Amino acid sequence: MDHLTVGKRSANMARIKSKNTTPELLVRKLLFANGLRYRLHVKDLPGKPDICIKKYNTVIDVRGCFWHSHDNCKLAAKPKTNKDYWEPKIQRNKDRDYANQKLLEELGFKVFIIWECETKNMSTLSNKIEEISFYLNTSF
Repeated sequence: MDHLTVGKRSANMARIKSKNTTPELLVRKLLFANGLRYRLHVKDLPGKPDICIKKYNTVIDVRGCFWHSHDNCKLAAKPKTNKDYWEPKIQRNKDRDYANQKLLEELGFKVFIIWECETKNMSTLSNKIEEISFYLNTSF
């Protein structure tokens, strides 16, 4: 049973953003600091990826661990209540992510995924950004 009223739960859920989240802003800041320029939420690409570097046919998707069910992550804890609602919802997110990634790859894009938990540690995030930068500098 939920300890919040329906109205309070609705208000909490309404405040959850899908764009310009804190993890996404951290990734964008580091990309820019590394000299990479990008476009945001490109509407003509499958799934409107968070970050697109068209010059290099590269997409970076910043995913929330809970919403996209990051395997073996403490931030992706399964809901204990209302499982009949949450489990199919999260599975649809995973299925949509997979389908969009395949479509992007078919269009010739390299897809990088950065998880919310990876943005919690600046060292981990910096390493991930350096990996992306290295790929871009060596593949073109």
